[in-house]
Amino acid sequence: MSDMEETVVRIGTRKSQLAMIQTHSVVDALREIHPKARIEIVTMDTIGDRVLDKALPEIGQTNLFTKDLEVALTDNKIDLIVHSLKDVPSTLPEGLAIAAIGKRAMTADVVLMNPKHRKSKLSDLPQNSVIGTSSLRRIAQLKRRFPHLKFENVRGNLNTRLKKLDESGIYDALVLAGAGVVRMGWQERIDQASELTPDECLYAIGQGALGIEIRKNDKKTFSLISAYTDFDSLVCNAAERAFLRFLDKGCSVPIGVYTEFTENKLKITGAVFSLDGSKRVQYSDECTISGLNAKDDCESNYESLSSILCPSEMCNSLIEAERLGKYVAEMILKNHGGEVLAEARQIMKAHQK
Repeated sequence: MSDMEETVVRIGTRKSQLAMIQTHSVVDALREIHPKARIEIVTMDTIGDRVLDKALPEIGQTNLFTKDLEVALTDNKIDLIVHSLKDVPSTLPEGLAIAAIGKRAMTADVVLMNPKHRKSKLSDLPQNSVIGTSSLRRIAQLKRRFPHLKFENVRGNLNTRLKKLDESGIYDALVLAGAGVVRMGWQERIDQASELTPDECLYAIGQGALGIEIRKNDKKTFSLISAYTDFDSLVCNAAERAFLRFLDKGCSVPIGVYTEFTENKLKITGAVFSLDGSKRVQYSDECTISGLNAKDDCESNYESLSSILCPSEMCNSLIEAERLGKYVAEMILKNHGGEVLAEARQIMKAHQK
């Protein structure tokens, strides 16, 4: 009997329908890699699931959807966590790491219109139409582009938010991560007009990707999940998470990215915004990624800037991607992006009191 047959792998996840859909997709992938693996799903609510009477930034934490799960992981009550990677802070608790990242789905945000506005664009909506979103990143960018619109907080799982859009009479549209909408099977609500372009709205760090978090020293679980990693997704997300790490100081502020990886060329565009969208500092750069390397051909004792563990043959590419993300962040700070973020943090802290 193999180790995989003898050991139950306990996967932690949130209870929402979307979280369960995402987790089952990872379970299916792992069972294809290890058909005899014994897998158990452990569900729990997180702070972000329990506190629904405040907008997410007003709660004042960046780990709203991960902390409870990470406590269980640290306490050895579960062996790994399936995350929507956009929910995972750039710095993880001591002893934990993102150890696998799957093939990335749609990265863009999409607009779901109230049925009375189907086939419309945001630019078509009447003056003072109400757009539902809790994301400071989306609000800042869309205010710049569509100053005639109003933005209101909307909380709850995706089912609840869609019901509020269709039945409450409050919202003319919602802005959501496209990957979640597709995973929920709501493709019919997405039309050509509803997918936001990078010029309209840069997306969140990690958006569209699923990441698996483990204890760093758990080599057995790492060997189970490492084959789940998609190389292109790893490279893009490593750059984005390194970019975020050098800008984010533990407070939700408007930060967006757009990353492209084709023919070993990685390009990342990053930006920071004031809360009202009136100020933006943006920078782009690119580098060549070396690709897969020999397993022993990697910098020793390298400390990941993105809190990602990867198979050793991907290590040099991870380093190259992280250095690019860090450089873009440094250039934004050099061009007064830090002042824009400091102002946003100060306003947010005042709202949290």
